[in-house]
Amino acid sequence: MDMPVSSIVFVVVVLLLAAGIFIVKQQTAAIVQRFGKFHSVRNAGIQLRIPLVDQVAGRVNLRVRQLDVNVETKTKDDVFVRIKVSVQYKVLREYIYEAFYKLEDPHGQITSYVFDVVRAEVPKLRLDDVFEKKDDIAVAIKRELEQAMGEYGYGIIKALVTDIDPDVEVKQAMNRINAAERQKTAAEFEGEADRIRIVAKATAEAESKRLQGRGIADQRREIARGLEESVNVLNKVGIGSQEASALIVVTQHYDTLQGISENTKSNLILLPNNPSSAADMLTQLTTSFVAANKIQDLQNELEEEEDKKAQKGKGRDRS
Repeated sequence: MDMPVSSIVFVVVVLLLAAGIFIVKQQTAAIVQRFGKFHSVRNAGIQLRIPLVDQVAGRVNLRVRQLDVNVETKTKDDVFVRIKVSVQYKVLREYIYEAFYKLEDPHGQITSYVFDVVRAEVPKLRLDDVFEKKDDIAVAIKRELEQAMGEYGYGIIKALVTDIDPDVEVKQAMNRINAAERQKTAAEFEGEADRIRIVAKATAEAESKRLQGRGIADQRREIARGLEESVNVLNKVGIGSQEASALIVVTQHYDTLQGISENTKSNLILLPNNPSSAADMLTQLTTSFVAANKIQDLQNELEEEEDKKAQKGKGRDRS
C-alpha cells in the first residue's frame, strides 16, 4: 500500500530539520560555510543551518593547550644541552576566523619559532648561566611567539623552560665539582672547629697551670708558716733554733720516705736515705745561709764606703 503524499512530505521535513540542527560543545566554536564560502562562527549550544546549503567546515578548540618542544643546542662554552620548552596557548575568540583559515599547522609554526629563539639565545650563555637565566630565555620565547602568532589569532599564555639536560659526562663532571666544593667547605669548617678546640684546650691548660701555681704557692706558704710555728714551739720548750731546725728536717725526711713507700708502683729513689743525711743537709743549709749573710754584709760595707767617698768629693767641689 502506497504512503500518502502528506506522510512523505512530513518525513522529508523532519529529516531536513534534523539535518539543519547541530550542537556546538562548550569552549568550542564551529565554522559554518555556505556554498563553500565562510558564512558565520557559531558558539556553544544548539545551532541551525540550512540543509544542503550550509555546512560545518570545522570546529576550533578554545581551551588552553600545551605544546612541549625539545631543542638540542650548544652553549657558549661548547656544551651540548637538551632544553624542553612548554608553550601554553589558545585561540582568541575575536580571531577565530584567522585561526581557522590563515594557519594550517599551529603546532609546527610554534615549534619552529621556539627552535629559532632557543638556538639564538642559548649560544650566548655559558652552561651555568643557562640554568640561572632560564626565565630570561622563556620571556624571549613568549615575546617572539606573541608577535608571530598574534596575527593568526593565537594568544600565548605562558612559555616555560621546564628542563635543561646537559650531556651525561658534563653532569658527572658538574657533580664532581659540586662534591669537591662541599668537601672543601667541610674541611674549612673542620679546621675551624679544630682551631677552636686547640685554643680552648690551651686556655684551659693555662688556667689549670695558673691555679696549680697558686695552689703550690699557697702550699709552700702554709708549709713555711707551719715550720715557723714548729720552731717557735720548740724554742718555748728550751730547744735551740739549730736543734729545732734539725728535728724538723729529720721529721720531714721520714715523712717523705713514708710517702714514697705508700705508692708501691713508684720508681722514685731518694738519695741519700740514711738518717745522718738530714743532719748533713741541715749543716749544708746553715753553712750556705752564713756564707750568704757574710757576702751581704761585705756588700753593704762597700756601698757605705763608696757613699762616704762620694760625699767627701762633693764637699771639695763646693769649696
